[in-house]
Amino acid sequence: MSRIVILGAAESGAGAAVLAKKEGFDVFVSDMSTIKDRYKAQLEAHKIDWEEGHHSIEKILNADEIIKSPGIPDTAPVIRQARERGIHIISEIEFAGRYTDSKMICITGSNGKTTTTSLIYHIFKDAGYDVGLAGNIGRSLALQVAEEPHAYYVIELSSFQLDNMYDFKADIAILLNITPDHLDRYDNCMQNYVDAKMRITQNQTEADSFIYWNDDPIIQRELAKYDIRAIQYPFSLLKEKGSIGYIEEGKYIIERPTPFNMEQEELSLSGVHNIYNSLAAGIASNIAGIRKECIRKSLSDFPGVEHRLERVATVKGVTYINDSKATNVDACWYALESMTTPTILIIGGKDKGNDYAPIMDLVRKKCAGLVFLGADNAKLHGAFDSLGLPIADTHSMRDCVEACYRMSQPGYTVLLSPCCASFDLFKNMEDRGEQFKTLVRSL
Repeated sequence: MSRIVILGAAESGAGAAVLAKKEGFDVFVSDMSTIKDRYKAQLEAHKIDWEEGHHSIEKILNADEIIKSPGIPDTAPVIRQARERGIHIISEIEFAGRYTDSKMICITGSNGKTTTTSLIYHIFKDAGYDVGLAGNIGRSLALQVAEEPHAYYVIELSSFQLDNMYDFKADIAILLNITPDHLDRYDNCMQNYVDAKMRITQNQTEADSFIYWNDDPIIQRELAKYDIRAIQYPFSLLKEKGSIGYIEEGKYIIERPTPFNMEQEELSLSGVHNIYNSLAAGIASNIAGIRKECIRKSLSDFPGVEHRLERVATVKGVTYINDSKATNVDACWYALESMTTPTILIIGGKDKGNDYAPIMDLVRKKCAGLVFLGADNAKLHGAFDSLGLPIADTHSMRDCVEACYRMSQPGYTVLLSPCCASFDLFKNMEDRGEQFKTLVRSL
């Protein structure tokens, strides 16, 4: 009996363990942190051996294969030791893909992944397709393959997940954009991060589809290096050479595989960045054969994604917007670009090697003040103090919201769009957004 060791026992790890057990492997799960009760119950119900709070190296390094949580960096000692032993390390998505022939619609990019993934799932679900949501959002793909198989899966893929995928293939691959992000995990080398994103195209054949943003200079540069066999479906904001999806004279247009159009003003999502997301989602749905009337309806009634430009409340004439998912500079750029009133920008957190230069012009034009929110705001002061804007330095969400309240005036917008990861002060991005919403609603 082959032995599978799973490192990390959250959604992906616990799901992978259940699938491995079902497929007859000797399974062991190890997590350096405390395992949540619901995952412990899941492991116990399937009689899977597990440990928490430490790694028992002797029980890990006798594995035939290791399934690694995407949150564990390659620099972790246990990963280094496993590689020295020649143990193959894969992701949960790679493992799950071995046990299903379902159609895979896979989405990656530095920004817009969650919105696009959720929108595609919304369209497929409303059209009556048998579809599951997986990857960075939704339930574990491996668990769904084991216990609740679907004909289609819509999967949000991070660069970390793509790093440990080798034989998995996307039937429809979507690459939204590539901008600097997670460089701390890639030796501060942009090309390493780019290479991870481009893995979305690996193993695709002439029968598959590749959707990408035609205006992205990095994608254009990288395409020249690859023998892309899949049918290509580039999209852009305006019609240009090669693009099959675009906006023209107020119309949202897709040229192929089936001609489709609707009024741009009917799209439920606003902002330039969401035009890209809506184009990618519409093209993917078109390729999958979803009826035009279903695509049109779903693009018109999609409610949006929590923590992504989420309108929270208006208090004394000030609008508060939660964009906690903006964990890199480019995402913050898109948020600022969509602002139409004087803005108090909340920025800060765990820096990932950020260069704030791309948002400087927008901060000058759009912002009436800045509120720094982080354990250490020194880099933010170095980047923004010279702009001469009012600045508040805060180290908790309560102090942050109070500072925004004092700094804002009727007609202003307070925008939480941090550019940074959340792990210095919060459990995760969702915790940061939830605390913001709770405190705003109590003003």
